[in-house]
Amino acid sequence: MPVIAHVETVNAPYPVTQEETVEIVRQLFAPHFPNIHRLLKVFDNGEIERRHFAAPLEWLKEERSFQEKNDVYIEQCVEMGKKAVEQCLQSTSTDKEEIDAFFFISSSGLSTPTIDIRIMNELSFPSHVKRIPIWGLGCAGGAAGISRAHEYLQAFPTDKVLVLCIELCSLTFQQKDISKSNFIGTSLFADGAACVLMTGEKVKQNGIILLTKDTHSVWLKDSEDVMGWKVKDNGLHVVFSRDIPTLIEKWLKPNVDEFLKKMNQSWHNVNYFIAHPGGKKVLDAYEKSLSLPRQKTNPSREVLRKQGNMSAPTVLYVLKNIIDHYHPKINENGLLTALGPGFCAEMVWVEWRELK
Repeated sequence: MPVIAHVETVNAPYPVTQEETVEIVRQLFAPHFPNIHRLLKVFDNGEIERRHFAAPLEWLKEERSFQEKNDVYIEQCVEMGKKAVEQCLQSTSTDKEEIDAFFFISSSGLSTPTIDIRIMNELSFPSHVKRIPIWGLGCAGGAAGISRAHEYLQAFPTDKVLVLCIELCSLTFQQKDISKSNFIGTSLFADGAACVLMTGEKVKQNGIILLTKDTHSVWLKDSEDVMGWKVKDNGLHVVFSRDIPTLIEKWLKPNVDEFLKKMNQSWHNVNYFIAHPGGKKVLDAYEKSLSLPRQKTNPSREVLRKQGNMSAPTVLYVLKNIIDHYHPKINENGLLTALGPGFCAEMVWVEWRELK
């Protein structure tokens, strides 16, 4: 089975408290919403204390063109991505010459050639590295990146790959969009990067390792309008259906049960629920749909509180939080999952095992 050798995260350069964000939003939206004080309660109720942005709040206050935002997206993705890749390789004593494939996951900006080649050029990667850029999976991107890397390494068990997820959601903020979706997105979205080193089962390992045993992908028919972006002249406009928590409650459980049944597993064997924290209501819907105790979503809630919803990399922040602070034991298992545009779910079954 493939191995998750290391998870590295890098925050965007500008930390912002929720109180600071509220004040900016009050200034920008008060002329459009007579009941702004009531609407601002969504910031208090979201259980987010702070976030990190790719640009300072003062920059975000001004109306920007799609090009201006996208130029910052490219610049910051390269800077944050370089740091995440370098730290991931250094932490595992891995030389860049050992990397066989590079998965790059993002949905919050545009770049052709893609960000991965810009990073590999700056870090002088070998020219043989296979590039697998993936765009458009939104919040599901982190779990999907691990899933696709798992499948790649099943075919190439002697290889080592990087999975780099970067989202700069704050740069999609629209000052003149007075939709509820934009308001909700502003209360949730943040920026971040996560890099994962994965290796095939024939790469020498020892000690306690984290294995990816199986994956599961599923999408809901005719659900394109549940979440995503609308691409307009001034950039990306967020789409959020108010029905997302209800969809999770009705749709997710049978699909999770199908995955567990395929592996002859049960919820009794899920020691860690490694879920993308799309928001407080999403985590509440996970608990209700899957009959989970609050303690199972605590790692996700901790990341949401300290980082906000960074889209694709967020679930990898949750995985790192569990590894660093919960210290999984030998023979414990986890279900890693994230939901995204499509409407879709990506799931990965992981196991902590000891190799001698």
